[in-house]
Amino acid sequence: VQLVESGGDLVQPGGSLRLSCATSGLTFSNAYMRWVRQTPGKGLEWVAGITADGSRTQYAASVKGRFTISRDNAKNTVYLQMDNLKSEDTALYYCATIDNRRGQGTQVSVSS
Repeated sequence: VQLVESGGDLVQPGGSLRLSCATSGLTFSNAYMRWVRQTPGKGLEWVAGITADGSRTQYAASVKGRFTISRDNAKNTVYLQMDNLKSEDTALYYCATIDNRRGQGTQVSVSS
C-alpha cells in the first residue's frame, strides 16, 4: 500500500489550499479514507473522513464549514479542500486508511 500526499504550502491566513493523496496497492473504491494532521504541540488529530462511495463525509469541529473532503475513485485519489485557513491549521497533513496506514505527509503552514 502506498499513499502519496501533495499540495501543502505556505499561505496567508484566510487563504486556500487543496491537498491530494494518490493511492496504490489497495482496493480504493472499497476504502474509507481519512485526513489527519500532526503538530508538535497537539499530536495526531483526525480532520475528516469519507465513505468508500463518497456519499458521506465527517469533519472535526475545528474544520467543519472550512474544509471539504472528496474523492475520485477512478483516480484512486482523495482530496482535502481547505478554505479560510487559520494559523492553527499549521500542521503536517496525512491521508490515512481505516487501519492507520499513512503516507509521508505534506506540510501546511499558515502565516502572515
